Amino acid sequence: MVFVIFGASGDLSEHKLLPALFNLSRKKLLPKRWHIVGFSRHDFTPDAFRDFARTAIRRNHRLSRGLEAFTKRIHYVRGTFEDAEAYQRLLVHLADIDTAWNGCSNKLFYLAASPTWYETIFTRLSHSGLTIPCGGAEGSPRSSSGEAGWPRILVEKPFGNDLATAQKLDAMLGRLFKEEQIFRIDHYLAKETLQNILAFRFSNALFEPLWDHEDIEKVEIVLWEMSGVGRRGAFYEDTGALRDVGQNHLLQMLSLVAMEHPGALTAAAIRRARAHVLESLQPMPQNEIARRVVRAQYRGYKNEPGVKAASKVETYFRIEAYLENPRWKGVPFYLEAGKRMRKHRADIKVYFKPTRSPLHMVCHGFESGCQNVLTFHIQPQEGISVQFFAKRLGFNMELEPKVLSFMYRGKRVAEKPLEAYQRLLYDCIRGDQTLFASTEEVQAAWKFITPILDGWSAAPLKIYEEGWDGIK
Repeated sequence: MVFVIFGASGDLSEHKLLPALFNLSRKKLLPKRWHIVGFSRHDFTPDAFRDFARTAIRRNHRLSRGLEAFTKRIHYVRGTFEDAEAYQRLLVHLADIDTAWNGCSNKLFYLAASPTWYETIFTRLSHSGLTIPCGGAEGSPRSSSGEAGWPRILVEKPFGNDLATAQKLDAMLGRLFKEEQIFRIDHYLAKETLQNILAFRFSNALFEPLWDHEDIEKVEIVLWEMSGVGRRGAFYEDTGALRDVGQNHLLQMLSLVAMEHPGALTAAAIRRARAHVLESLQPMPQNEIARRVVRAQYRGYKNEPGVKAASKVETYFRIEAYLENPRWKGVPFYLEAGKRMRKHRADIKVYFKPTRSPLHMVCHGFESGCQNVLTFHIQPQEGISVQFFAKRLGFNMELEPKVLSFMYRGKRVAEKPLEAYQRLLYDCIRGDQTLFASTEEVQAAWKFITPILDGWSAAPLKIYEEGWDGIK
């Protein structure tokens, strides 16, 4: 296997991909024969890129045993994304690896580049012949991933800027690869707690009978960050919070909470069930945007590097969404994300309808009645908790909330969840698409998000201070 990283000198490669591949190597989860080939415009020599990789890995890992053996398998090809000759140099380099191995290698192309470059990279890949399997016929546009020498492509979010651009990119990809060769990255799907939603829900009779509009009042899906945009100011100017995390992370989380039983634990069944949820999102009328959408920007955002002085880009949003299906009729799903918030937080809260005891028990501090809340904690700690009520100590029949919970991070190393990028890279190597978004999911998400983006002006841009708690 040859792992080609487009944008190998960037932050994603440095902080996520190279450390994740090193971990997979240490755990012996990579194929017996493998190489990494970095591709970027940075003026690295092969040895300088290996030094870059060593530094990145040491910064992310306390233990570096096996690092020298790992870096010996790292190569580098310099080139810009638009330079056709650079792709030919890459083609020759990969052919040399195949010759040295006396075989036909499988190839993974990872686009660790800004989404603005996707169209250019797809075009250059098409013209270069890099996506033609080395065992395939000349001019063959794509190969089944079961054949020797298959190519696969990994694409980071956001995939497109709206529905039209996503459809255009999908059409380009479809000419180069089959759907089973395309791996659209949403690293939130690899979070251990998100994967556990299906197991927790469908294997516990305590919750599944209550999982509908008759018993659930609302669902909140929240992704808060304490940091600002940092060095990503120029990227954020083109993207904004809704494109950055709303169209992908939050809607994927919604689909896992709201999906029907997939019928089987196969990638095709699970992705189809997630897609059905996203396809049932109620379109938001333009005259409802001002009431159901909040957008805001943290004070000081305009002073960040790469940000325009008159920027109207949102760094926070909150959307009230609904699903048009019998299970979730009338249940609001609140999607909220923001930067410079009070704390680092990513979770899903399922609010069950309050109960009013016929015995007139008092839920202390809960005037509307006792309300059970099930929380899937995604970050910073991964786990699940349930709020319930019990009698308070004393003579009076007063109730108070208690929490039943478990967290994944224990004292033993074996209890720690897998890091998301390790899991995603490993699944791509073995061809498992369960944790990757399908074409249907991506297009359904954009179909819901694009009208909101088109109608942003109906929701005035608010300014908030650092440490905000969001809209209550």
